[in-house]
Amino acid sequence: MNTSTITSANPLGYEPALPEFPPETLQTSANAVSWGAIMAGATAAASLSLILLMLGTGLGLSSVSPWAYNGISATAFGTSTIIWLTFTQIVASGMGGFLAGRLRKRWLAVQTDEVYFRDTAHGFLAWAIATLATAALLTSVIGAIVSGGIQTGTSKSGDTGSMRFDRMKPDNESMKYFVDSLFRKEIVVVPSTESFTEGVLPLRANDPIIIESNAEVARILKNAQQIGALPVEDKRYVGQLVSQRTRLSQHDAEKRIDNLYASLQAKQLAEETTAKNLAETTRKASAFASLWLFISLLIGAFIASLAAIYGGRMRDL
Repeated sequence: MNTSTITSANPLGYEPALPEFPPETLQTSANAVSWGAIMAGATAAASLSLILLMLGTGLGLSSVSPWAYNGISATAFGTSTIIWLTFTQIVASGMGGFLAGRLRKRWLAVQTDEVYFRDTAHGFLAWAIATLATAALLTSVIGAIVSGGIQTGTSKSGDTGSMRFDRMKPDNESMKYFVDSLFRKEIVVVPSTESFTEGVLPLRANDPIIIESNAEVARILKNAQQIGALPVEDKRYVGQLVSQRTRLSQHDAEKRIDNLYASLQAKQLAEETTAKNLAETTRKASAFASLWLFISLLIGAFIASLAAIYGGRMRDL
């Protein structure tokens, strides 16, 4: 050893050996995030997701039919949709994560655990950007799935209440049917030579008096539907109109009104029950779809991170 080279700053007399790296990698070793690789992986994942979703939509529409016994059941359709969404996330996220890990720059003098963490972050970021891009392209579809139950739950309760009033309008065909049933009378066939006495002609269906009378009765029944009961004075008044036009007694006319009102109440109850059942079914379906969409997205995030680790390991070989 040449003692002349020993100094106070370096008492051992030699310089430590430094690792040698290719010149092209030295200037990029400090970059912890390769955004180019992340964006490439995210673009590939978003494009593949869109293609697979379009393919799944086509297959799904071709498997259903409005005709009975010609298409798959609702349960089978829902199950196949969940499976396809999960498959789409696995394939698209795996491809995006692998590209993000395989295309990133090599990190020098970095511990193995840190390399794994960075690769995982690259895969996760690629999955996140791809998910946001896909959601932006399919906002209407995802919004319908997520908010369908909420919108139905909040609107159906109001629609159920307003539906009973909208259908009781005087010009509604259903209300016209019930009003006309009040004034039905037994048809008596008379000889054609028989004429009406004292020149009095029968009222026709398009007579203004008949039209106004029917409209007034419709308004009375509408009010009864709103308050949930038929007032006694309204019942007596409508009974007089029915008795006048059908030649029934006041008692029989009011009995007919009671039967009519009971039919209206039963019809309204059936409509409300149908609306509530539809709202409940829609709510459950929306909640079920949201939960499985959440699970499939989690699976996609995991697969993207795992694929990025694999791609990064191949990059460093």
